[in-house]
Amino acid sequence: MTPTGDLDQYKTWIGRTQSSDDVAAPFPPRALIATLDSGDAAPQTGDALPPCWHWLYFLETAPASQIGPDGHARRGPFLPPVPLPRRMWAGSRLQFPGTIRIGDPVRRDSEILSVEPKSGSSGQMAFVTVRHRISAAGRLAVVEEHDIVYRQAAQPGDKAPTPKQAPADSAWRKDVVPDPVLLFRFSALTFNGHRIHYDLPYVTQEEGYPGLIVHGPLMGLMMLELARRSNPGRKVAAYEFRALSPVFHTTPFAVCARPQDGAVATWIARNDGALAQQGKVSFAD
Repeated sequence: MTPTGDLDQYKTWIGRTQSSDDVAAPFPPRALIATLDSGDAAPQTGDALPPCWHWLYFLETAPASQIGPDGHARRGPFLPPVPLPRRMWAGSRLQFPGTIRIGDPVRRDSEILSVEPKSGSSGQMAFVTVRHRISAAGRLAVVEEHDIVYRQAAQPGDKAPTPKQAPADSAWRKDVVPDPVLLFRFSALTFNGHRIHYDLPYVTQEEGYPGLIVHGPLMGLMMLELARRSNPGRKVAAYEFRALSPVFHTTPFAVCARPQDGAVATWIARNDGALAQQGKVSFAD
């Protein structure tokens, strides 16, 4: 176990920056439409990219020789090399001041905002928050704060904390069967080599989970899609979500939403009724 005090050294990473450029090509959203089975028409040059679909771009392309045992790129020089083996997307807070269109040149400027060591019921952790500012054709389109959590390896006898129960009063709901093909296709679309999403022997034997883990951003995207499609004609201005408990490929889950104070509350309900994610979508009007 790495003492929390040792993790404080990684606060020196605060303020580090990184920039990357890409083009909002039409194939990634076309492939995501197929993966989500939404039935949308194939996107054309000039079409607006839906909110959060920028996750299909700026993909990390570390050489195979630089991949760690979990399938992720080895940490550093941008992300701090926190020596805790489990890494997950803990949540995001996003604003959408502009629009990305298919064919736009896009740029992402990233900065590490915080590195916070913590100790909880599940052991040692470290939360790293990165802010991304994404411009399309030279105009600011997305501002995102992305929280990453690093956790210690599973210990013998560890018990998962008891999750909260999900609300039962959704206005809109979509049931999802997270089969391995869905998880593989989303991993491929985001060039995510993290083995917890597709390598069953690894995730059960090395990380101690009962099944493949459904991607946090995939469920976050599904919540946002349900909210915006249930409110046609309204422009998404902001979105936030956070992960609360893992979802595994072994059982279905429900994507849920309901109006709340002029916005839309969203959540993921596991098959056992547990609350896995919750979020909030705000509209411009």
